Amino acid sequence: MRVGIGESDVVLLRAVPRHASSIWTRAYLRLLLLGDVASAVVCCAFVFGVRLAFGAYIPVEEIALGTGLLVAWPVALSLGGAYRQRAHGEGTDEFRAVFNGGVGLMAAVAISAYATQTAVARSFVMATLPLAIIGTLFFRYRMRKRLHSRRAVGDYMRHVIAVGHREAVLDLVVEFRRQPHHGMVVVGACLPPDSLGTDLEGTPVLGSFSEVAEVVAEVGADAVAVLACPELDGATLRRMAWSLETSKTDLFVAPALMDVAGPRISIRPFAGMPLLHVQHPEFGGAKRVVKNAFDRVVAALAVLLLSPGLLAIAVAIRMTSPGPALFRQTRVGRDGSTFQVLKFRTMVADAERLKQKLFAANEFDGVLFKIRNDPRITGIGAFLRKYSLDELPQLLNVVRGDMSLVGPRPPLPEEVAKYGIDVRRRLVVKPGMTGLWQVSGRSDLTWEESVRLDLRYVENWSLILDLQILWKTWSVVTRGEGAY
Repeated sequence: MRVGIGESDVVLLRAVPRHASSIWTRAYLRLLLLGDVASAVVCCAFVFGVRLAFGAYIPVEEIALGTGLLVAWPVALSLGGAYRQRAHGEGTDEFRAVFNGGVGLMAAVAISAYATQTAVARSFVMATLPLAIIGTLFFRYRMRKRLHSRRAVGDYMRHVIAVGHREAVLDLVVEFRRQPHHGMVVVGACLPPDSLGTDLEGTPVLGSFSEVAEVVAEVGADAVAVLACPELDGATLRRMAWSLETSKTDLFVAPALMDVAGPRISIRPFAGMPLLHVQHPEFGGAKRVVKNAFDRVVAALAVLLLSPGLLAIAVAIRMTSPGPALFRQTRVGRDGSTFQVLKFRTMVADAERLKQKLFAANEFDGVLFKIRNDPRITGIGAFLRKYSLDELPQLLNVVRGDMSLVGPRPPLPEEVAKYGIDVRRRLVVKPGMTGLWQVSGRSDLTWEESVRLDLRYVENWSLILDLQILWKTWSVVTRGEGAY
């Protein structure tokens, strides 16, 4: 049975006109193109200026080569995939595409210079092109931050129709609302026939599985997100894809393994049937050795550089409230081993005794205990918690090997005692000072969300992922959001 769109739904969908996504995408693409060329030209002019300042002669051929950047640079970036729509606003993919395009152009110029036995291109390979890559990456970074800020207020969003069961669709709606920087907003849902009726957290239910194409045409959606459910088998998905071809609507299909991504997944044909091959995660070997060495070296350097600040914080704690500056607590590490975590004390000295009287005020669902305005927190403790300065002594835990810079949140023994089989998966790697939970909401996350993020990290951990999380941690901590 077809579910019509009511007047309130029309008002909701009218906020962004039909095909508005493609309009802003083309405008954004033109801006990226102009900015990329400008970045390369500025870097080229800078190199020429430095050489002229030192009295170097610049031949006409090299000036012509610099002029050729106006065409060669955007072509190289395009071949690297820097102008694909799916890379807009997605930092890692976008930056990788720019880097690959720039390195490809460097290789092409170097090979051409070697083949023609000319030295005119050496300065380009050694200075101009590397600077052009850096300049373009900086420009793309600023554009990505600007795009995220616009998306945070509802602009530059892609309209999505979610297809699946009510619970899965609701999870997708909540996730997109919590992370608008991805540029997706669910404007309608298609559910099984027996689930039609009420909306989902303000998202209208517009039809059933067999009416996806009609719903897309009616609301002018840009994409369809199909969530894992048994009713949507291969034949049904194939027919759905055919029905969306004429409107050029993107089709996204969520696999059953939601938290497995990246290089662990590949599609391999067997007997004419494409099968999803999932490799097992690597928790040992060379990758663990590299991660441990990276953690300890970076933590040791950080302790040396931050030692004056650490001493100042310790003195401030001792002067503002009675008790020690450091707080020691038993936490559970890798494979269930226990260790003493170090933190700056942010609560009164008898906070653990007072905790028993505050269980009724717990604001966190699941096994964690959190109170937004905890009366045990001292004045300086609130400041330290807001900017995560209280966790800096954990650098010593990293140096000792108890913790990692990045990993799941270190749990208490009483929390681990309540873990189910799935949640215990968090214990196969070292806990971390920061992690996906830290850069995705911190204490504002629910218990289920924090567990899901920790498990996602465990299933996909790598040194590159650690570097990305460390980079994001800086901006999250300086804003002081979600910490209490």
